[in-house]
Amino acid sequence: MGGALWLTIPEDQEKPEGSSVEDFLLVFKGIYYIMSLRDFGTQGQEVKPKFMSRAKQWTEEIENLYRFQQAGYRDEIEYKQVKQVDGVDRWPDTGYVKKLQRRDNTFYYYSRKRECEDKEVQKVKVYAY
Repeated sequence: MGGALWLTIPEDQEKPEGSSVEDFLLVFKGIYYIMSLRDFGTQGQEVKPKFMSRAKQWTEEIENLYRFQQAGYRDEIEYKQVKQVDGVDRWPDTGYVKKLQRRDNTFYYYSRKRECEDKEVQKVKVYAY
């Protein structure tokens, strides 16, 4: 496995003791990590990634990471911290990021189609927290 894969733990699935609905599963290089949204500093604390890898092949997750990184952010977590927003504008049919505000307050608008070409995939950084 080349990057990190985020999986939500379904509400009806038995969870480890002490976990909650906010918990999710991170799969990185075949190792499973149970993490919580509470680990992401939702009270305005800056969160730093623990490690980084490069994307090996295109996926929908890589497409969205590409869009965040084109706008000057690591990922959605950093975007939400910097811009202090709860959500991101997405295309309803594909789920891809539709619009992002850069740090200089200009906007990037993205197509509903794939924008990350195969030659750009290995440039995308995948962060795990």
